[in-house]
Formats: sequence, C-alpha cells, structure tokens
Amino acid sequence: MTLVDWIGAWPGAVLLQRSGTAYLFVNAAHIASIGLLIGGILPLDLRLAGLLRGASLAAIGPFLSRSAAIGLALAIVTGLWLFSVKPREYLENSAFLWKMALLALALINVAGQHRNRHFHLALDGGPIHPSVRLVAGCSAVLWLAVLVAGRWVGFL
Repeated sequence: MTLVDWIGAWPGAVLLQRSGTAYLFVNAAHIASIGLLIGGILPLDLRLAGLLRGASLAAIGPFLSRSAAIGLALAIVTGLWLFSVKPREYLENSAFLWKMALLALALINVAGQHRNRHFHLALDGGPIHPSVRLVAGCSAVLWLAVLVAGRWVGFL
C-alpha cells in the first residue's frame, strides 16, 4: 500500500467518504478557519503596508497575528483531513498543486516577517520599516492567491 492509498484509507478519510454530514462539518470548519486566517492577516498586512491607518499596531497587531495563526493551524488540520478523502485526485489537480505552492510561499513569507526585528518593533508601536511594508504587501497578495487557488480546485 502506498502512502497515498494509506491516507485515503485512514479512518478519518473513510468517515468523510461515507458521511455527507461529517464532510459538511469538516468543510465548514475549513472555511471558517480560512475566514479566521484571512480576517486576521489581511487587516494586519494592510495596516503594516500603510493602507489602513488609525488603529495602533501595538493594540491590534498581536491580536491579529495570533488569530491568523489559530486560523492557519485549524485550516491546515481541516485541509489535511479534506485532502485525505481523495488524495490521488488532489495530487493530480493543477489548481491544488498551485494552492500548495502558493501556501508554501505564503508560509515562507510569514516566517521571514516574523524573523524581521523591524516587524517586532512595529508591533511594539515603533516605526514601520520599508522591509516590513514590502513583506506585508507580498503577504496580502499571497494569501489572497492561496484563497483563489483553493476555490479553483473545485472547478478542475
């Protein structure tokens, strides 16, 4: 049995394959998780990029960053569970492969931003360095691209 076959046969996958109701709830949880992720990351990115003003980064930054992280963790768990229903089909779907590539780039971008000392200074209320603005703009574009690619999966 290959890894792909094993993934498609684990009990969680079988549950979703046999129960439309279970699939519905996991899919809804995935969508809600994406909402939490995008709902946290986009306002933060737009604020860091200088397109939204007024709210103090020291006040909203840590909260938005944590809520995006929780959304990301839940989206990964539910996404992997949904993937397990038809792993071979997803691995042959070009939109899914694009989504995974864009997700990898978005995660690399997040890691780079979180390693940037200027990012932490900005969240503490300091000035926003141009590098932070640039990475935040890239982040917004990448996460929206992941979202679009994810929607595209169902159409191929």
